[in-house]
Order: sequence, then C-alpha cells, then structure tokens
Amino acid sequence: MKIAIADDYQSATPTLAAWSKLAGHEVTVCTQTIKDPANLPAGIEQVEGLVLIQQRAPFTQAHLDRMPALKVISQTGKNIAHIDLEACTRRGVAVAGAGAGSPYAPAELTWGLIFASLRSIPQEVAALRAGRWQSTMGTGVHGKTLGIYAYGKIGSLVAKAGRAFGMNVICWGRGASLEAAKADGFAAAPSREALFEQSDVLSVHVPLNKDTRGLITADDLARMKPTALFVNTSRAPLVATGALEAALRAGRPGFAAVDVFEDEPVYGAAHPLLAMDNVIATPHLGYVERNTYEMYFGAAFDNLAAFAAGTPKNVLNPEVLAAK
Repeated sequence: MKIAIADDYQSATPTLAAWSKLAGHEVTVCTQTIKDPANLPAGIEQVEGLVLIQQRAPFTQAHLDRMPALKVISQTGKNIAHIDLEACTRRGVAVAGAGAGSPYAPAELTWGLIFASLRSIPQEVAALRAGRWQSTMGTGVHGKTLGIYAYGKIGSLVAKAGRAFGMNVICWGRGASLEAAKADGFAAAPSREALFEQSDVLSVHVPLNKDTRGLITADDLARMKPTALFVNTSRAPLVATGALEAALRAGRPGFAAVDVFEDEPVYGAAHPLLAMDNVIATPHLGYVERNTYEMYFGAAFDNLAAFAAGTPKNVLNPEVLAAK
C-alpha cells in the first residue's frame, strides 16, 4: 500500500522502532504541512493510506477531492475533531484512531517552561554565550501558589510536582476534576476568580472543544498578579483571541510561557507573542518525545497494517467497512 505520513516536521517517524511495522509498504514522509489542500506535498495525492499526527492539520472535503486513491486514514490518538468524518464516510474512506500518548511528556515540558521563565534560563544562556555573566534575578517556586486549571492526567502530574517543590497548589475545573484533586489531597480554589487572583503560576490543562474555546477571557487574565506566570501547554484557542497579548502588555499577568499557537506551524516568528520579552515560547513540543511517539505511531501503524491485511480495527466509521 502507498502510505504518506503528514506533517512530520523533523522527519522523526523513520527513526522510531515502530517504523518496522510498515515494512513492505511504500511510505512517504512529508515534512511540510498539508493544511492547504491546494498545495499538497508532491506524491501525496496518489496514496492509499494516510497517517495524521494529532491535530496538526485539518482534513477536509477539499483534501479528499485531491486524493482520489485514498482508502484509509490512521490517526495518532483518538481525537479526530480535525477530520471531516462525514465527508470521509461519504467517500468510503475508513478513519482509524487508537492509542494514547504519555501524560508525562507534556507535564515535563510544562515544568521546563515554568523554570525557564522564572529563572530566565534562555536569556542567561544567550547572555553567557555573548560573554556576559549573571544578567537577571530569578524567582523560586517554593512557598508560591500553583494554580491548576483542570486536574486531569496531565494537570495532576504538574500539581504533584508542584507539591514536591513545596508549592501551595490550588485547583479548579469541572466537578469530577475537583473531586479527583481533593481525593489526592489538593485544595480547590475558593472560586474560579480566586484561581486567577491567587496563583503565582497558573498552568492550564483543559481539553479544547466547542465548549472550552475562548474559555479564558481578558477579564480572567486581568485578575492575575503583575508578578504571575501564565502557562499554556494545552491549546491556544482556550484563551480568547488576542487576550493574552493584551494582558501581557497591560502587565497582568507579568509573564507567560506557551507551547501552543492558534495557527500552527508558526514560521518566520510570525506571532505577536514571539516579539515579547516577557514570553517564553516553544513550538508545540508537549508530546514530541520519543516514548510518546513510539506509543502514538505504534498504534497508528498497527491500524494501517491491519487494514492492508484485510482485518481492519479501531475504525471510527465502521459503516464504510460494511459498504465495502
């Protein structure tokens, strides 16, 4: 089967142990994005199988129109909100999704961003390379308040690390999230407003969906301390458009550390946050870690191999199989 792996920016998949699962198939790795269906990578239009990585690019009717040979899409992870499933079903294209990544990878990156920001690590590395010595004064976390917005698989790991560092951890989220936090010995914030007002570091771990888009508003951010750090390693659209940039210019919060952007990938530093001295930003590295990739792609490649062998599994539109 002719297979393409889309949006593999650093051509990581051929380096994985899971790559061997595609032995015998003709595989093309696309390092450029397929977001624009009118500008697809060379050769991808004739593939029969397609691997999509998380939610890096939408897959629409317009993509289907340019890929007449496509039979199956295998998605890393289970979230397929970016795929037009109805259009795929009409065209007879099976969509398979299975497997979960590690919550440890994004939790670790969250703490990397926190320390990078509070201790000015990128700035100090650059200054030292430029011949300077100790140009900033850092801030420690011990005794400070860590706010966790959504105590789920990732948020709980970030919270537990905060407790290990001697932080006062307060949590907010839906009922089940708060009950889980309390069961693990963490306090609920007195209110949603208090979460923003009291946190010295506020880390967001809310999943993005139609109900949470724009969840965090300009008014929420304006409640934060001038010394506070806002951390988002989840999804950028959880914050109202332009609200974070405006809040940082106004000085509440004083700092931000982000791993996510509204429109990815970002090239040419073409985002206002990247021009701000009080922002540490990374290019959506949260789940870009070898063990997580092995888990994600191992499952995705298994689904493709099963489909090619005539024993499809984890298909999310099974009516396509019945029609065939």
